[in-house]
Amino acid sequence: MESDILDILDQVGYDGPLAEEACLLGACGRGFGSSEYVSLLMWLSSRITHITDSHSQQPLITEDPDRCMSDTSRLLKDLCCPCEGLASRLANGEVKDVKEHLKIILFLASELQAAEIVASKPATDEEELDASLKDLRVICQTLKLPDPAGRDARDTFAAVQQQVNVLLEQLPETHIGDPAFKSSLHQDQWSELEKINGVLSAEYECRRRMLIKRLDVTIQSFSWSDRAKVKIDRMARAYQPKRYSLSLRSSVSASHLLAARQDLRYMMKTSSGSCREKTSCAINRILMGRVPDRGGRPSEIEAPLPEMPAWQKRSDGGGNRGGWRGGWRSGGDGWRGGRQSRGGRGGQYYR
Repeated sequence: MESDILDILDQVGYDGPLAEEACLLGACGRGFGSSEYVSLLMWLSSRITHITDSHSQQPLITEDPDRCMSDTSRLLKDLCCPCEGLASRLANGEVKDVKEHLKIILFLASELQAAEIVASKPATDEEELDASLKDLRVICQTLKLPDPAGRDARDTFAAVQQQVNVLLEQLPETHIGDPAFKSSLHQDQWSELEKINGVLSAEYECRRRMLIKRLDVTIQSFSWSDRAKVKIDRMARAYQPKRYSLSLRSSVSASHLLAARQDLRYMMKTSSGSCREKTSCAINRILMGRVPDRGGRPSEIEAPLPEMPAWQKRSDGGGNRGGWRGGWRSGGDGWRGGRQSRGGRGGQYYR
């Protein structure tokens, strides 16, 4: 923990007396009785206040030892310190362990580091706009209208409606077509429709993840050959941009249902001429050469030999139940049999 604290303090620009591990541990051992420890807490809190709230001039932590502990406890509560019970124990004066004093510094230093990272990120115009204003801006860009920022909303919507009417008059009557969904739903039905769409979106997200994982594994298998190992960087530059453009989540919403037209009800094969006009490419003309035969044709596989011999009817004069006696003898070799018992040998081969 000490090394992490020193690294963070160095990154946030602290160069005080507690920049050394021995001094830091000694000050944490004395706790709020150490002026260096209190000065470090004041420095961290003042930097956090300056970054997050430039209008606040009142210091969050004072030099008074009696108030410093309560001020630090209040600051930990305001910043939602994840250390369970640390703020309450600090307010009651129960924090005397070196490790807990180190936790206080680690938390405040981490908060300062996070505040600096957020403050250093340049804010773009899109991030400052409200979500509704973003959509309105996209509409105006599509219709080639002036930017809606700074304009009266009523004038913007009137201009949008007027431009849409002008464009609709220029289109043929059958260009848009009849809507596929012609019913009207009340509020509860719309809520149920959103739930159904959420379930379907989760299902299709799972399928998309599986397909993208298959794609990754397939591309990875291409790099196993010796010829491809020297072109891995080239393959990555060609594949990675297309790979990260694939979205895992489905973007279908209720608005797509309202915008759907009746032509979606007609099924068209992907091999039809109209579809192939847009999907055909030069790679379709490449013929693969001879490839190793991997088999997989059940009609050409011979049936395996039976594990047990076929059942046959017992011939007359067969063996006795429970064992057998006697044996056979032919020439110099023979079998001298005896009663076969469980766990023993029933006969002896002799020469």
